[in-house]
Amino acid sequence: MSEVTQIISTIKRQLKLQGKTYRDVAGALGLSEASVKRLLTSDTLGVDRLVEISNLLGFTLAELAQEAALSGTRLHTLSAEQEKELVSDTKLLLVAACALNHWTLADILAVYRLTEAECLQKLLHLDRLHLIALMPGNRIRLNVARDFDWLPDGPIRQYFRTQGLADFLDGRFDRSDETLAFTHGMLTESALASMQLELRRLRARFAELHEESLASPLPKRRGSGLLLALREWEPAGFTALRR
Repeated sequence: MSEVTQIISTIKRQLKLQGKTYRDVAGALGLSEASVKRLLTSDTLGVDRLVEISNLLGFTLAELAQEAALSGTRLHTLSAEQEKELVSDTKLLLVAACALNHWTLADILAVYRLTEAECLQKLLHLDRLHLIALMPGNRIRLNVARDFDWLPDGPIRQYFRTQGLADFLDGRFDRSDETLAFTHGMLTESALASMQLELRRLRARFAELHEESLASPLPKRRGSGLLLALREWEPAGFTALRR
């Protein structure tokens, strides 16, 4: 992939994340929407136009080029030690969760009882962990891949099991936008494999909807938890009765 192609891909991704359309770009550049489409589907985008589009997206051209260069080296996981650092500090974990959900510094300060100095200290800590890059103007740039995930049996998941799971399941799940369902059956190995595939697809769709929702302002987005679990299991009372 050429450098220009990589930058154009980054522009398209940022447009989607920021909820901007080709029409918005056309208005800012004084071009027709068709002209913008042609520019962003070729390798002939000039420097002047790149600067204009970069500024529209809130970047300098240098920052946009850096964003494009980093796109192939983003984190897919943290190390166990890095996750341990997060769970050892509730405020750090809070700021990390906000950053991963594309909150700004102003968003965090408006919702949580943190001072600006505290929040910046936590953001700098996340920068040292390479989870984010803290940009000029205290803008937060994520350094995680789209398929970023926590370690399968790492500190974050252990934290959720010991401190979050009971709280999550304690809800009544009686609102129209809430669901709690449990199904039990006896499946073959091939049926279990098919079910696992469906769960992976559902999780991927959740991630897509999360990304699409980023175009909406923060007050219109709600933190939502989706718990997926599948394993061979029977109640302990049943197991105790086995021959």
